[in-house]
Order: sequence, then C-alpha cells, then structure tokens
Amino acid sequence: MGLLRIMMPPKLQLLAVVAFAVAMLFLENQIQKLEESRSKLERAIARHEVREIEQRHTMDGPRQDSSLDEEEDMVIIYNRVPKTASTSFTNIAYDLCAKNKYHVLHINTTKNNPVMSLQDQVRFVKNITSWKEMKPGFYHGHISYLDFDFFSSSTKNLYIALVICAPLSLFQTFDECVAEGGSDCAPEKLWLQIPFFCGHSSECWNVGSRWAMDQAKYNLINEYFLVGVTEELEDFIMLLEAALPRFFRGATELYRTGKKSHLRKTTEKKLPTKQTIAKLQQSDIWKMENEFYEFALEQFQFIRAHAVREKDGDLYILAQNFFYEKIYPKSN
Repeated sequence: MGLLRIMMPPKLQLLAVVAFAVAMLFLENQIQKLEESRSKLERAIARHEVREIEQRHTMDGPRQDSSLDEEEDMVIIYNRVPKTASTSFTNIAYDLCAKNKYHVLHINTTKNNPVMSLQDQVRFVKNITSWKEMKPGFYHGHISYLDFDFFSSSTKNLYIALVICAPLSLFQTFDECVAEGGSDCAPEKLWLQIPFFCGHSSECWNVGSRWAMDQAKYNLINEYFLVGVTEELEDFIMLLEAALPRFFRGATELYRTGKKSHLRKTTEKKLPTKQTIAKLQQSDIWKMENEFYEFALEQFQFIRAHAVREKDGDLYILAQNFFYEKIYPKSN
C-alpha cells in the first residue's frame, strides 16, 4: 500500500485526501444528528412520564385542600458534585420513593453544564414552587447551588450534598496523565467542589478565587441541610433517615443489606500513586479544595457527634434529648 501511494500522481493523492476529509465530516455530522435525536427522544420520554403522573393525580381526584402541609410541600435538592458516590446515593432515593411516597426527578442539563441560564433559573424555581403534583420531591443533578430566596420562593427546599477528599481520581489514567503533563488532569480541573457550593456567580467559577471559597463555606453552613463525606456515606444516610424519615425511612438498612453491590463499592476506587498525589498537592488549587473538604468534614463530624453514639462497634441514633416543663398558664 505504501508503494502504491507513493506512485499515485499528486492530483490523485490530493483527491484522496479531500475525499477522506469529506467522509470524516459526513460521519461527524451523522454522529451529531444521532446525539441530537437521542436528546430529543429522552426529553419526549420525560414529558410523557410527567403527563402520565399528572393524569394519575387527576384520576385520583382533586385535593380536598389545594395547600399542602409542610411535610408534603417539602423538596430536597441534591446538587451532585461529580465523583462523590452520587449515583450510589441517588439509587437509594429511587429504591425508596414508591414505598415512602415521594417523587424523584433527574435534572438533566445540556452537556451537564452546572450553571443555568438566568431564564432557566427562573423556570426551575417556578417549577419546584408550583408543581404540586411532584411534591414531596427529590431533585438531583449536576447543578451548582441556586439561591431560591433570591427569587422569593415560598417552598420549603432542603439542599444536601456529598464531598470527597480533594478529588484526585477523576480520570482512569490519572497517573499517566499527570506524568505527561496532560491538560485533562491539570490542577485547574480540581476546581470542582468549591464552585458547586459557591453557586451561579461568575466569581464562583474563577479558578483559585478566595471569594468563591468563602462563599462556598458560607453556603455549606447556612444553606445546606446536611453535607456528608463520601468516605462516611453510611453515617450520612443514617443522619438523613433520622432527621427526614418522610424521605429516607429504611435507607440505612437498604444501604447495609441492599443487593446492589455498587452501593458499597463506590468508595473503593484505586487511588493515584504517592508520586502523583505529591505533585498535585503542590498546587494552590488542590490546597484550596482540600481546605474546603476539611471544613466540610469538620462540620459533618460536629453534627454527627451530637446525633449518634457508638455501642459495641455500632452507631445508633440518639433519642429525643429535650422536653418541655413549667408550662403556663396551667390548664384547669
């Protein structure tokens, strides 16, 4: 073949190259059309499922009272930070939703973009606020924190999330990538957890921003109901079940004895080599992400210390530890 190619006249060689380029462009165009068709099909299926649910509610008859009590009006938003065992945790919500009678909805953004446009932010807040057929609801997706109060939302929304120790194992060939100085594993790629907790401000996505770090810490403390750590996923689930049984009743037992092996194996991924870790730890970005993780871990352990106790190697949830007395005026 090499000999034949050399003997081909220059014009034929040029025509062959042009033909190959045209063929590649045609294939890329066909692949793009297939991707667009797949996205349209997924959206159509989702709309169909929503219509079916709304029809079932209509057939069941109108609500006696258009308003919902606080528990039934509740919405949990799990803005999933990538690579934090989010799939395993979400599967628990799916397994429990029929039994505990709530809806689970996946927020599927185009190209998994965690930042919504301003108009989509308005639509999203409006959906969650007014979509009573989907309440109580558990929404999950790879989206950054969104301040519902900014849009004057009256719905009771609870944010939850998981973090992982300064993400070093985001890629299958991470060690080789770092050794070769590849762009896919550049320190900037570690700027992940902080912007997800920071939100939709432009500064949140400015890699290495100290303001973004401070805002992420503020949101974690003031806007999130509970933030767990992947390494202690069972404790995170246990606390959610104790505090929010309407959604998570049975979650701890399901996690411990569930037949789906991925629930227990997600955190057992192979870590990068010591040489790779040492190289990345020199990055200021890694140091900031690790600082944020340590901050989240300290807060989670503080909450856990006041909620559970250990006995014979097992953790158990504390019973109610407050009561009322000296109630006046006295009843007759």
